[in-house]
Amino acid sequence: MQASRPSVAVIGAGITGLTAAFRLRRAGIPVVLHESSDRAGGAIRSVRQEGYLAEEGPNTILETSPLIAELVREAGLESRVLRPDPDSEARFLVRRGKPVALPSSPLGFLTTPLFSPAAKLAVLREPFLKRRTDGMEESVAQFVTRRLGGEFLDRAVDAMVAGIYAGDPSRLSVNHAFPKLAALEERYGSLIHGQILSARDRRKSGEVAKDRAPKLSFDEGLEVLPSTLAANLGDALRLKSRVASVTRSDKGWILSTKEGLEEHHAALIHAGTAHGLASLRLLDREVPVDLSGFSEIRHPPVASVVLGFRREDVAFPCRGFGVLVPGIENFRILGTIFSSSLFPNRAPAGHLTLTTYVGGERHPELALLPEEELVGAVCRDLERLLGVRGKPTFRHVTLWRKAIPQYNLGFGHHREAMTRLEERLPGFHLAGHYRDGISLADSIVSGWKIAERVEKSLRSGHASYP
Repeated sequence: MQASRPSVAVIGAGITGLTAAFRLRRAGIPVVLHESSDRAGGAIRSVRQEGYLAEEGPNTILETSPLIAELVREAGLESRVLRPDPDSEARFLVRRGKPVALPSSPLGFLTTPLFSPAAKLAVLREPFLKRRTDGMEESVAQFVTRRLGGEFLDRAVDAMVAGIYAGDPSRLSVNHAFPKLAALEERYGSLIHGQILSARDRRKSGEVAKDRAPKLSFDEGLEVLPSTLAANLGDALRLKSRVASVTRSDKGWILSTKEGLEEHHAALIHAGTAHGLASLRLLDREVPVDLSGFSEIRHPPVASVVLGFRREDVAFPCRGFGVLVPGIENFRILGTIFSSSLFPNRAPAGHLTLTTYVGGERHPELALLPEEELVGAVCRDLERLLGVRGKPTFRHVTLWRKAIPQYNLGFGHHREAMTRLEERLPGFHLAGHYRDGISLADSIVSGWKIAERVEKSLRSGHASYP
């Protein structure tokens, strides 16, 4: 009689957990995916109402890795992929209260009104600066000021950080929040030289820099991907299943749920959140392991405010990806995506969809405003910024009380603690945006790669696999 195949438990049915479970199942490995809420997909949720499509979380996937296309293909979703309108590549920064297009070429940088002559000169001299060699951890603000100057930090990087992390460049660690940026200086001695020379390495690996990566969505929004992965898993996906504890035993792992179920698995993947990990009861042969330190990873609140307007009520053309707002411009919003310019069928004919983000480390208190006050504050900023008049014809507001994990100074201690946990506890694995990068693409790649690691480990250690 053939021994039963060793199984894997995955905790958390966000995109990382779904990808890992889908990949393991495709490899013929029994898997059970536990999700404490009543739906899969985590922060990815697409809402279709009144002819509008609102994304509550991410708006696009960046194809930074060939694994993204492979997942889409294996999920059978190639025919449902949408690519952005070619006119949507333009991105805008606010300067003196108005959106100004970011330059797309070296000549454009030299002529743009976004930066003063002194700031442009500081960027041009960057290749001639010495690299830092003392090994000290720097914040993004310290790194950018040292290499590109204070104005570039205040006018460009502060807005970029708000758009990516909803974070504070003076707190974020350049080594962990933007590791490829720090690596350019370490390897090539210069950011500008490094951007040119590293392109060859990316071509060999198939990876694409995030600022050049193709974007995609689906005909009914990004939720098409997690809902398809969830449907593929069938009864292997357990919703409203709250994991109470996991215990390492001589034969693997015992998982117990708050609903009273007990399961035995060869391996376990935690693909939830940092605060979920911090509250997990983990026992190493019945000896508690303290995970509470992971609660120190900051997650500032962020509100997503999706508003629809009649086309004639918006003065700005809104052709492009969107606009980011530096803190020194004194707006309340962090930035706005021109959602209906990105993909078709995001708004009724003759209307626009604008997705605006509020809060983060810059103004956490604003994200927590009552909905009427929040929408009013956003509309006032959009009136100043884009010439929006009249009342919205549609609105959909989502508050993420614990939004994006901040890879702040000292975050390396958390990553080291995660690595030590995995080394100490064979078969226990950690993956997701609290460890492997915060973007949707990072989370997908994290889930795919952790599944490959687990598969390799199981096949090398168990003869029951072919």
